[in-house]
Amino acid sequence: MQITAAILAIFVYGIIAALLGTILPDLSQRFSLTPKQNGTIALFQAVGLMVGSFSVGPLMDVEGKKVGMLVGLALVAVALFLLRSAGGYRPVVVAMLLLGMGGGVMVAATNSLNADINPANPAVIANWLNLFFGLGGMVTPLVSAKLFQANPRKLTLFAGTLAILAFLASVAAPFKAASGTVSFRFSAVAVLLSDVRLLVLALMLFLYVACEVGVWNWLVRHLIAQGVPEGKALTILSLGFALGLLIGRIGAAQILQQVDSKTVLLGAAGLMAIATFAMLQSSSPAMAQALVFLAGLAMAPVFPTALGVVGVKFTGDTAATAIGIAVTAGWFGLAVSSRIIGGIAGTDPKRLRKALLLIPAASLVMFVVGLTL
Repeated sequence: MQITAAILAIFVYGIIAALLGTILPDLSQRFSLTPKQNGTIALFQAVGLMVGSFSVGPLMDVEGKKVGMLVGLALVAVALFLLRSAGGYRPVVVAMLLLGMGGGVMVAATNSLNADINPANPAVIANWLNLFFGLGGMVTPLVSAKLFQANPRKLTLFAGTLAILAFLASVAAPFKAASGTVSFRFSAVAVLLSDVRLLVLALMLFLYVACEVGVWNWLVRHLIAQGVPEGKALTILSLGFALGLLIGRIGAAQILQQVDSKTVLLGAAGLMAIATFAMLQSSSPAMAQALVFLAGLAMAPVFPTALGVVGVKFTGDTAATAIGIAVTAGWFGLAVSSRIIGGIAGTDPKRLRKALLLIPAASLVMFVVGLTL
């Protein structure tokens, strides 16, 4: 039941990750939003993600991981229903901030379970669980294109219903009980933040999330600006990028049983730089889908593998806090990249191609940082 609850939660987060990029064209049209305002919306989601993931680590170290799962899913459900009823730019910003907080709590909570399930090799479990993130990301734009394109707000109702089901599964699932003693000390956060191993892994996640969420949030708008119909652009995001993430994580779970985590991370970073650069050069729908799929394959192992390494190197009373710090660094990458991409694009969606060159550039820097592991 614990694994089932974790799978449902990470599936819901996959839906959330793809949600903004999927509904952004509709929001932009209904409320006359500019790319800069789109960037601000993504920024507030990132701020929420940082607040949620950083604050829940100490809470779980004291109260247990079940509390984190329940708090995260409850926040997500509330935010999705608020987003559905939002009537303008500011309510959308508030809903995305709350959605980010819930998502940050959920990601930290689910990934803190990896070491509980498989203490010997958490990176393998992390990749298996996170393939359901890819599945959620694949379902979102596909369902939107096929069922909800006439009324994208119904997508938030669909996602909110799934969040409630995941919440009920977490209520029923048995989790490892909290110790019952308050052994966590906030001074431990300072010790973790001075650990070079954690800082390197956090920097890699900062760069990686800037790349991955850059694709989730901006690819559809970029393709539309290149003349690709919205329905086709959503399908490319689903059957290209999300499918690549899903298949890539299945493969990564097998590869990591034979190859060390550092080699996997370095190889992924190098392939990301090549695939994402090529992806931005094509306006042909068929070629774009193939290249976006390759970008998804390349990105697939990075997030779960890096968190798996954190789970191996940091155990005990501060394990969840270490995971929370690493995840928070990733969300900071989302905040920075969204502002930069939105700022470069300005009010002209056709400038998104230039702005999205940030993704291959960050991939190259990630490769260099990975050499220090």
